[in-house]
Amino acid sequence: MILLLSGAALFGQKVSKAGTTAAGFLNVDVGARAVGMGGAFVAVAEDATAIYWNPAGVARIPGPEALFSHSRWLADIAFNFAAFILPLGNFGTLGAGATFVSMDEMERTTILQPEGTGERFTAGIYSVGLCYARNLTDRFSIGFHFKFISERIYNSTARGAAFDIGTLFDTQLYGLKIGMSISNYGTKMQLQGRDLLIQTDIDPLTAGNSNTINANLQTDAYELPLIFRVGLSMDVLKGAGDSNLILSLDALHPNDDMESVNIGGEYVFHKAYALRAGYKSLFARDSEEGVSFGAGLRYRVGGTVFLNIDYAYHDFGVLKDVQKFSVGLRF
Repeated sequence: MILLLSGAALFGQKVSKAGTTAAGFLNVDVGARAVGMGGAFVAVAEDATAIYWNPAGVARIPGPEALFSHSRWLADIAFNFAAFILPLGNFGTLGAGATFVSMDEMERTTILQPEGTGERFTAGIYSVGLCYARNLTDRFSIGFHFKFISERIYNSTARGAAFDIGTLFDTQLYGLKIGMSISNYGTKMQLQGRDLLIQTDIDPLTAGNSNTINANLQTDAYELPLIFRVGLSMDVLKGAGDSNLILSLDALHPNDDMESVNIGGEYVFHKAYALRAGYKSLFARDSEEGVSFGAGLRYRVGGTVFLNIDYAYHDFGVLKDVQKFSVGLRF
């Protein structure tokens, strides 16, 4: 109850602060299963993508699991996520995760050469982190995720560090679960590098000064995209007729955008076939995100090893769509 009241108190932001933080890729949803459910996953979080959505969910994963997810993001940007989970029995559960964003080479342009200089450059972004989660009781879990972040463009780089914290509570009331996470609490990021090196005259009004004195341009330091999530999920069918129907809802409070709500659902038959649907960014102003769909297949490879293959389609309005694929192994 305290958690819900705290979330309600935070939902008072009226002015959008879109574009005011660094490392915006940290807000890109990971995993085809979660995306297919409209990003309403903080109270579900039961696969390796829990490292991103709610680190507490890592403690609920019964065995070792590896997962890789790929999507061709907007503007032909490649967005990749990988994670590995290792349960340690009574000592809790460890996890490692990484996000890599890359794009094709671009041609450098300047004010004097707007058509291009002939020189080409690249840009790249990544985040790597470690996670620890533990079941404090048979109903309550807590998890932590510490990560290092880097953004690079041409010869300039910005680096930072952050941590996430999450909790997951099974109410045992009709299968209702409550999840909460705070993501990307950490340092500011500031571009540095030789692209910021210039030569200048420190006193242009005085004759005879050198105009080739080395100096550095100073860029601003920006906050990370801090986001607070609180959500509910419920398995309505609870295995009746060898089927499960999970309904979920997340409320989001970011520091760089308006508050919004995500809703989603997943129907699983024979513990092998899944259909998903959701809607993202309800009540958000000027959002192009909307409906999403997905499907999944769980296949026994042999013994206790299962292969999970998931696909999601996410509509982005005038920006068209994003399709995401995930492959996972659970041992």
